[in-house]
Amino acid sequence: MSLLKSIRSSLSMPHPAGYPFLLLTGIPTLIGYLTPWRFTRFLGKLSGMLFGFCWFFFRNPTRVSPSQDNIIVAPADGTIAAIEQVIPPTGLGMSETPVWRVSIFLSVLNVHVQRIPTNGKVTGRVYIEGKFFNASLDKTSEHNERNAICMTLPNGKKLIVVQIAGLIARRIVCDAVVEKNYNLGDIYGLIRFGSRVDLYLPEGCIPSVKVGQTMIGGETIVAQI
Repeated sequence: MSLLKSIRSSLSMPHPAGYPFLLLTGIPTLIGYLTPWRFTRFLGKLSGMLFGFCWFFFRNPTRVSPSQDNIIVAPADGTIAAIEQVIPPTGLGMSETPVWRVSIFLSVLNVHVQRIPTNGKVTGRVYIEGKFFNASLDKTSEHNERNAICMTLPNGKKLIVVQIAGLIARRIVCDAVVEKNYNLGDIYGLIRFGSRVDLYLPEGCIPSVKVGQTMIGGETIVAQI
């Protein structure tokens, strides 16, 4: 069943951020297979493999989000690398009171689309330049290039989601618009080629997941509000 689900996921339409990569690999593939020369056919096969990888990496499978109220779901696919209480990032409207941070590590094989974790309004957004350490390391939360959004929930509480570039990932795509309302599970961004996503829960909110657990973006419940 899991194999069938994986195949269906791979066949899903890619995120628009992958279109340039599919174009760059698709054209040489087509040329290689339409020409009679051995060298161009070899390049066509190589480009074809890269095209297949790009389609797989940028895949955007359909997700069915929970219908319950007052829940927070995983903003990304991957494995929970750390759960700890920390002071949330400054400049986004949250207080300096320590909150729970759930860190999700995305390997190159995971779906890399990010989703809104709960219903609410995006009230802040900030981009921070940084380094490109391995995304599985804890220091990436403070030192790597990252993009953070703050959401204000209907009850007035706030949470923060941070997209973090990794060792290979060098491009963060964030389409979240400040002062716009979003629904749980809405797609808002993507990180290219291996990364990490940190979720800072609202004050008083306790995570119901554990380190090592596999997350499905837009579906796995992380906490109750």
